[in-house]
Amino acid sequence: MRLFSALAAALALLTALPAWADRPFPAGAKRGLMTPAYAPDIFIDGKPRRLAPSARIFNQDNLIEMPASLRGQNIVVNYEEDRDGLIFNVWILTPEEARITGK
Repeated sequence: MRLFSALAAALALLTALPAWADRPFPAGAKRGLMTPAYAPDIFIDGKPRRLAPSARIFNQDNLIEMPASLRGQNIVVNYEEDRDGLIFNVWILTPEEARITGK
């Protein structure tokens, strides 16, 4: 039983490691200051934008955040646009990631 518990703990630790590692952002990702409004509307750098129907917002731990839980906050993010100009991936940056200018 102890062996099983130790293996389960090791597996849990290994699955958590990607959240601790540096996140690789796509080469085409842009940086901006996001202010969520009523979904699907958001503001990026003060300009009105729209989230794509399949948009995902990742928090600093790479977990999905709902836009309504972020409304009214000004958040430094990296984001991707689809071919129609809709925002489809957003990464909320940690303070360390926000200090890095080269994404």
